[in-house]
Amino acid sequence: MPTRQGSIRLFRLFGITVYLHWAWFLVVVYFVEQSRGLYSSSIWSVLECLSLFAIVLIHEFGHQLACRSVGGQTHDIILWPLGGVAYVTPPQRPGAQLWSIAAGPLVNVILFPLFFMLWALARSAGWEESMPDVYSYVFILFYINAVLLVFNMLPIFPLDGGQILRSLLWFIFGRVNSLLIATTIGLIGVVALIAFAFWAQNLWLGVVCVFILLNCWGALMQARTMSRVASAPRREGFACPACKAAPPRGTYWICGQCRRPFDIFETPGLCPNCGTQYAAMSCSECGTMRPISDWEIARQAPPPL
Repeated sequence: MPTRQGSIRLFRLFGITVYLHWAWFLVVVYFVEQSRGLYSSSIWSVLECLSLFAIVLIHEFGHQLACRSVGGQTHDIILWPLGGVAYVTPPQRPGAQLWSIAAGPLVNVILFPLFFMLWALARSAGWEESMPDVYSYVFILFYINAVLLVFNMLPIFPLDGGQILRSLLWFIFGRVNSLLIATTIGLIGVVALIAFAFWAQNLWLGVVCVFILLNCWGALMQARTMSRVASAPRREGFACPACKAAPPRGTYWICGQCRRPFDIFETPGLCPNCGTQYAAMSCSECGTMRPISDWEIARQAPPPL
């Protein structure tokens, strides 16, 4: 996934910082080459790229603002060659997750009739003959938004459609099993998508599919780990300050420095391998980050004799 490293800070809006990854400029070159012959000037191809940039950006802001509306945490938006990434931390509730994810495609749903009416107006006004560049641009604008909407709604994790499916399954099967089911369906779907990309000889779709495959596989491994954590014995004397769930007993925490697993409660936040001290941790059930000291259940004083 893209990070701030190698990204250009563009602006900050609604408390959310937007970054542009340097590799996005490769998309501009690709689009200009692909659009050669479609327009009379390459300026229209650049405008097409900027329009794609704007549509994706509005989509990601939909995720961010929806997450904030349900009490989640919003972070950065990073635009890169394969689209945009809105780094959000919604509450660990299926309804909150569902709204945070669905708000992105909802933006494209709202834009769909607007772009369609603009295209219909261009056709009725005869722009295809009188202003071919404008007509082609208007059609491409409608086409890009439609493709983004349809592709994003495929039930393939981690696309929005796959994450929406996971949120709906969460209501029935729970947090862990819903992720297991959604990622398994996603792997089947992305294999079919790779086969289609190979048949259509579409290199760009193939690259996107590889990215989806890697992320879907990583999410499946995460779901399997979450399943082991859910069935692990609980540690006595500690509980999440927010949801009151007892933490698991075992080496389920990975040190950010040495990447070695350890039990964060057995060593009060200290990695026994490299000595890194952690002052807080997030709950595996509700996702709340709290100081480790807040997890300890105060021992009740013995009754007076």
